[in-house]
Amino acid sequence: MRIELVSAEHATPEVKRIFESLSPDGKVAPIFQMLAHKPAILRAYTQLTGALWADSSKLPAKLKDLAYLRAAILNGCEY
Repeated sequence: MRIELVSAEHATPEVKRIFESLSPDGKVAPIFQMLAHKPAILRAYTQLTGALWADSSKLPAKLKDLAYLRAAILNGCEY
């Protein structure tokens, strides 16, 4: 089963605002486009990831990137 991604052109006004805050240049990652089917989940997920990636975290950004990539590989995510 394939879940279609929500493009900015087909997004609700609320989702468009979230997309714009995520990526002012309009390039929104597929994970966010998929979550856009449920705006409340998209909003909560962006708040969670924002807290995890905040500069106040003690982990360096490079280590966070590696952990994100490793989790994707272990779960078989092509993206």
